[in-house]
Amino acid sequence: MSIFLPTGRAGPAAREGGIRLKNLLREAEEQLVALGMRAPQIQDLLAPARSLVGDSLFWSYQSDGLALFLSPEGMRKWRLPLRFEELVMVADRFHVKPLLSLFTGDGRFYVLALSQNQVRLLLGTRHSVTEVPVEEVPTALADVLRPDLVQKHLQFRTAASSGPGKQAVAYHGHGGADAGHKDDIVRFFRRVDEGLRSYLTSEPAPLVVAGVDYLLPLYREASSHPHLVNEGVTGNPDRLTPEELHAQAWALVQPHFHRAQQEAADRFAARLGTGLASAQLPEVLRAAREGRVEVLFVAVGVQRWGRIASTGEVEVHDSLQPGDQDLLDLIAVETLVRKGTVYAVSPDRVPGGADLAAVFRY
Repeated sequence: MSIFLPTGRAGPAAREGGIRLKNLLREAEEQLVALGMRAPQIQDLLAPARSLVGDSLFWSYQSDGLALFLSPEGMRKWRLPLRFEELVMVADRFHVKPLLSLFTGDGRFYVLALSQNQVRLLLGTRHSVTEVPVEEVPTALADVLRPDLVQKHLQFRTAASSGPGKQAVAYHGHGGADAGHKDDIVRFFRRVDEGLRSYLTSEPAPLVVAGVDYLLPLYREASSHPHLVNEGVTGNPDRLTPEELHAQAWALVQPHFHRAQQEAADRFAARLGTGLASAQLPEVLRAAREGRVEVLFVAVGVQRWGRIASTGEVEVHDSLQPGDQDLLDLIAVETLVRKGTVYAVSPDRVPGGADLAAVFRY
């Protein structure tokens, strides 16, 4: 069972959450009865969610939306920065389409926060940021340099210049220290780049580098990452939280994702009628299960009910019937697990004006 509802962060809207959930659980019980589930099983399944209804402390700490996933094994709950429409789904698998805008469409990107004392890798989406543990990456200049060179670099300092995020470099007592220090940093960055390859090669995600501005061109010189963003987040990243780094990096990558989405919409329009694109649900579902969907646009907040018959034929129903599932959700999941790109968007942003639009690989 999958339950989605809007929640409030404070005030009356937060207190309404328990009432909304109570009503949705009543609807869930009706669906389970229609499917033939026995009353004791229904009570056991719904019990973890029912325990939240009157929990005022729980409703006092919410985000914009709440997602609950229940099964005989228990319940998982997620407070999320998405405003959901109220929805209850009972099926053989969890319903995930309302969540897809967190992970797809606007895309995933990385932020590499670099200083001589610390290296952090963050994975971001439009709505979220997570720090990625990087075991194979040196985390400080001292991890790369010999002890005598570390001592030399203790005499290196930076002094802030007049511009925000800019730093001038001062050296003490070493002939040619400027060039030598640059070479050492580039060597350090090459080691960082080598360590990051196993984390960054699985998808074409943009990489934004954050650091004081004299370090950014040195990392570009050392990096082999094909999707390194030209602009960077300038300033000392050690002073910024993951959320602050995410906000500044998102401003840099957002135009990239918008261009990619528009290019995908243009490909759909160009290929429609050639056999390499479709907005017909049964055809797109078959293509998704065969791994042929390269790009999928799917409407959030819209359900197309149906099932796959024992003959393999796709049955589409005008209203929810026992045993149905949202076929748009199924298509999105089938596309994702076969390495397609999914844009979960509002209905008015689906190319062609239907509930879905797909570009095929072949």
